[in-house]
Amino acid sequence: MNAPATRSSVTALPETVFAVPGIRCAGCISKLEHGLLQSPGIVAARVNFTAKRVAISHVPETRIPDLQRAFAALGFESQPLSEELTKMNDNSSHELLKAVAVAGFAMMNIMLLSVSVWSGAEGGTKDLFHWLSALIALPTVAYSGRPFFRSAWGALKNRRTNMDVPISIGVVLATALSLFETFVGGAHAYFDGAVMLLFFLLTGRWLDSVMRDRARDGVTALLKHKAAGALVLAGDGSSNWIDTDALKIGMVMLVAAGERMAADGVILNGRTHFDLSLLTGESNPVLVSAGDMVHAGTLNIDAPVEVRITAAGAATVLADIARLMEDAGQSKSRYIRIADRAARYYAPAVHTLALLSFGGWMLAGAGWHQSLLIAVAVLIITCPCALGLAIPAAQIVSAGALMKKGILVKDGSALERLAEVDRALFDKTGTLTLGRPELVNLAVLPIADRPLALALSRGSRHPLSQAIRRALEAEGVVAPQLHHIQEIAGQGIEALHHSERVCLQRPDMGTAGASLAAQFRRGDTPPIILTFEDGLRPDASTVLKDLQTAGIESSIVSGDRTDAVKPVAAMLGITAQTCMQPQDKLDMIARLTAAGHRVLMVGDGLNDGPALAAGHASLAPASASDAGQSAADAVFLGDGLAPVAIAIRAARKTQAIVRQNFALAIGYNVIAVPLAVMGLVTPLIAALAMSGSSIIVVANALRLKSAAQ
Repeated sequence: MNAPATRSSVTALPETVFAVPGIRCAGCISKLEHGLLQSPGIVAARVNFTAKRVAISHVPETRIPDLQRAFAALGFESQPLSEELTKMNDNSSHELLKAVAVAGFAMMNIMLLSVSVWSGAEGGTKDLFHWLSALIALPTVAYSGRPFFRSAWGALKNRRTNMDVPISIGVVLATALSLFETFVGGAHAYFDGAVMLLFFLLTGRWLDSVMRDRARDGVTALLKHKAAGALVLAGDGSSNWIDTDALKIGMVMLVAAGERMAADGVILNGRTHFDLSLLTGESNPVLVSAGDMVHAGTLNIDAPVEVRITAAGAATVLADIARLMEDAGQSKSRYIRIADRAARYYAPAVHTLALLSFGGWMLAGAGWHQSLLIAVAVLIITCPCALGLAIPAAQIVSAGALMKKGILVKDGSALERLAEVDRALFDKTGTLTLGRPELVNLAVLPIADRPLALALSRGSRHPLSQAIRRALEAEGVVAPQLHHIQEIAGQGIEALHHSERVCLQRPDMGTAGASLAAQFRRGDTPPIILTFEDGLRPDASTVLKDLQTAGIESSIVSGDRTDAVKPVAAMLGITAQTCMQPQDKLDMIARLTAAGHRVLMVGDGLNDGPALAAGHASLAPASASDAGQSAADAVFLGDGLAPVAIAIRAARKTQAIVRQNFALAIGYNVIAVPLAVMGLVTPLIAALAMSGSSIIVVANALRLKSAAQ
């Protein structure tokens, strides 16, 4: 078998990304990553289990149809993505939910009919109830069993096996044997067992699918900041609108105020302020002029500028951040590898055990009917329902408890990772701080001018205007009527009051001593400088001490300036790294990981997206950017930082319950399987026992309702 190439060795090769909706279990990862390497021309294959994508590095001569044939040979349908970062639309959770609903409804009705048979119904009544059960069970098995049947058939037709093969065989054999018993008027039919088996297996698969669906939107949210195109200046002075994908290096863009950059470039003419929070997390706009570099996705605030393109399309910094998020997220699939290794041995072990049971009882003279019943009972009783529910049931209950505390966990495996963290990295602006400026020197504003300042601030959505409004409304100030209100982008807002000009605007250069400031001016009077601070979250210091007690060391990683970060670090008593780009944060996480640490990243900005995706676990406040929220494993509400500590405590409790669930599930198999092999268990009792073990596991998981206390 060819060894998988390292990433560095295949960077020069073409890479094609495929949507593969058939990726449904852990065994699919190994099958694809190892099986695809057997096809000529394929150098490396990486499976993104969460997004159901496969990225293939291949020699230039290999075409897409050749790659699709390689997928088909392994039993998977595939579709190349038209764009590397296109989001795949997957409805698997919805389909599984419908299958669960159908199986649950049918199971309840068949059980009602079975009660009459168990109660002693005989003759024609018993046969009628068996036929009614068959009429309900057959279409139910055909419909609800499709996820397992499709997967099993795809494996078998390519001479392979997976965990769905013994499940499918058990369901089909139990149904077929029950139908035979119904035809011959036998005493027992096991339609209830077959449908019950499907219901519990589907429930576990649906719970797992729901948790994974919450983790798929990070890159797409980031690309919302990609401009559709740009106005490009020609050599003769004319201009034309060109789509982003058609922009080339060397073109000159005219970027208007309020417009996002469509490509990276250098300013040729003009002077303006840019919102660079996408890259640096810097809360204040940054002044740029001729010769300065600006990047795709950043926002021009003040005035039009001419920009010569230096990088476009997939070569921009925005695309780099998206790729960093995509690549960082790949590592999370490795947590499935333990289950993957177990899956390799599960199917052949169950097949062998059932076959030996059948053969052994045949040799013992039990006859084919009794031997087949025992083999079916073995297949059913060994179905991994309890094992399949052990993790998702605990994660769902814990996630529900956390949701009541304002913490939304998007990926169930995040609870496992959160329980393991021993190092925490915090962004500053909007994470340790509220990201909401507050006016700190209201006293300098004369009482007579406060109504005018309130009226102006209500006319703007700028964060500093809103801070002024909150402060003045809290003082009970009443705003007068203003006329000819006008907001000038990047400059401020002005109006007339009894023919006198009043304004709230950006301070003159060199006037303000604070990093966040505005000036109020009335007529020809000297301006009044209003200063603001972005305050710490009220419980930040307490939470960091709690984390220290829990064995988790904390530090700040911020794109902000050193003079803005150091005071916060000093107040909290932790170290800080400043002026960090997205790649710098990734490099720091990589160094800590290489040193054996499990890193928790807590951030809110677009620039934090790659780090949130790369961390062992990650959290973001609800005020975070779309990309930050989507890249994080969990999002928390409110102004406090306490949800970080609460989530870690709940995660550690969840892992304890998961370990207990595994012990219960394995203990069930240790007891039940020998009984089935000895012929002491019928298919119906096997289904009931399997269901009972699942119920015990779920009941144990329900103890996590108080996990977020």
